[in-house]
Amino acid sequence: MYLIPAIDLIDGKCVRLTKGDYNQKKEYNSNPLEVAKAFEGAGIKRLHLVDLDGAKAKKLVNYPVLEKICSQTTLSVDFGGGIQSDEDIKIAFESGAKQITGGSIAIKNESLFSEWISKYGSERIILGSDAIDGKIAVSGWQEKTETPLFDFIAHYISKGIQYTISTDVSKDGMLQGPAFDMYKDMQAQFENLNIIASGGVSNMDDIYQLQELKLYGVIIGKAFYEGRISLEEFEKFNATFNV
Repeated sequence: MYLIPAIDLIDGKCVRLTKGDYNQKKEYNSNPLEVAKAFEGAGIKRLHLVDLDGAKAKKLVNYPVLEKICSQTTLSVDFGGGIQSDEDIKIAFESGAKQITGGSIAIKNESLFSEWISKYGSERIILGSDAIDGKIAVSGWQEKTETPLFDFIAHYISKGIQYTISTDVSKDGMLQGPAFDMYKDMQAQFENLNIIASGGVSNMDDIYQLQELKLYGVIIGKAFYEGRISLEEFEKFNATFNV
């Protein structure tokens, strides 16, 4: 299982929100490249980079940060937030993203998102499947839809999707543990899907529990920034499991 630290961007700075609420913002570092290099130094291979300004503006905003991280580290970056058009996805890939994550677009413009899966290949497109009360949430979690989470995932598996990042929004930033049951059910229902857990991780015990579910990866945000998980623990986990 990959440990995938997250860097969330507002005004080009490294921040975290609580439950996706822009009014509950905490800034951790004004230099995201410095943070990315620290992850790389701890043996991390993958990074989840989120353009929160972009998610709000519905267009890419912080792609210069993406370009900087991709050109100055060896991290494999998946990039999300505000990718709403052909131009946006082109800029993201040209800026160095290995994968892009689309959530809102997959609900609001299914034909375009499906086109991207065909054009760029399903190994480069991650389905963002974030949920509130079992229903898909979009636009930086500002909008809850009536689409059931598992129906949404099944629909896109039929179109070739291989990866999903799934967040139970109620867990995000709360440091009270991930939605273990949700991921267990998801893994049972979609055996061949590469599931990346996100939200709620509070310590290494949570990570080891998720690892037992044999998920593809786990995104770690606030627990790292609040000092509950260290770079040394990242390193130890990767060495133990030869990630």
